[in-house]
Amino acid sequence: MEYNPITVTELNLYIKDKIGRDEYLNNVFIKGEISNFKHYYNSGHMYFTLKDDKSQLKAVMFKNDNYRLKFTPENGMKVICFGQVGVYERDGVYQLYCRDMQPDGVGALTIAFEQLKVQLAEEGLFDEEHKKAIPKYPQKIGVATSKMGAAVEDIKNVISRRYPLCEIIIVPTMVQGESAAQDIADSIRFIDENLGVDTIIVGRGGGSLEDLWAFNTETVARAVYSCKTPIISAVGHETDFTICDFVSDMRAPTPSAAAELAVPDIKSLIFQLNNFSVSIEKSLDFKISQCETGVKRYKDYFSKSNVDLFYSNVRDKMAQYNEKLKDSITRIIENQTNILSKNAEMLDNLSPLKILSRGYSVVKNEKSDIVTDSSNVNVGDNVEIILSNGAFKATVNEVTK
Repeated sequence: MEYNPITVTELNLYIKDKIGRDEYLNNVFIKGEISNFKHYYNSGHMYFTLKDDKSQLKAVMFKNDNYRLKFTPENGMKVICFGQVGVYERDGVYQLYCRDMQPDGVGALTIAFEQLKVQLAEEGLFDEEHKKAIPKYPQKIGVATSKMGAAVEDIKNVISRRYPLCEIIIVPTMVQGESAAQDIADSIRFIDENLGVDTIIVGRGGGSLEDLWAFNTETVARAVYSCKTPIISAVGHETDFTICDFVSDMRAPTPSAAAELAVPDIKSLIFQLNNFSVSIEKSLDFKISQCETGVKRYKDYFSKSNVDLFYSNVRDKMAQYNEKLKDSITRIIENQTNILSKNAEMLDNLSPLKILSRGYSVVKNEKSDIVTDSSNVNVGDNVEIILSNGAFKATVNEVTK
């Protein structure tokens, strides 16, 4: 028997060619659970395994196909893949070349929405501490929405009716389609940096999840978060929630509701001002009445009879004070007189004349100096002797020491 062997490469190429000619395997839908998922960011390619409870299949999804995915594949996720089965001849294995992927049971957009929501929440983009207050009395409002939709007319009508003092600036913006997310982000930045508005309204009318998808993108979310001007998000209907709603400073269920939240009702303000005016008028009337009552009370108090009585009381008190003053002066004089009498008596007792009256005398020498010691005179000195009544002169005959 003659053998005609082929190489391994030739066999793998043969099998690859056979599988490649099978129309069914060229366009096949396969469902399974993802495992061993790897996304190589340098090349952009995704490699994973599809498995069920009995078998598994290697799969690859190249960058040109996976960039269109609305969600990020994860291990354990059940998916339905569309593509073709082929052979990787180097390893001699067949695998699925995936061209599209959808979640099995839950839509791709729903999963993408939840994934981005969790990511941004963990980064803190939804935290209340980052929310800015919406101005109560805005002078200028910027609106980023389609110039053709009903939403822009609703916003203009509501603001014009409720608060015609506010200027409205419409920035036409794509709100649907592949380029919408970037256009929305650009409009937000343009309004924030150039128009000097007090508030920004961004949104559109209702639609499907696909129609509203631009407002569920990371591009729009980060533009809203970075905006310095307060933003009201008004996307879709009341039951529609978008990522833009969670990041914005305030969420409105509809564009019309956003306009109502953005401005006060001028009729209500006029009503409040009228109430304030009435309240102030009543308060002034009450104060004036109080003043008039006070003036009348003082006027009555200071009438002529009361004035006469007042002066009569003053005169009586002055008379009382005068008597008290006289009594005080009299007592002071008597006290001082007694003190002077006592001092005069003391001086009189100490007077030399008083001493002479008791039999004593004063001797003076020729120089009229008082002699107090016998050593101050000599025999033969002439002296003057002063008595209580008169005086005489004498000559010293003898000095006794």
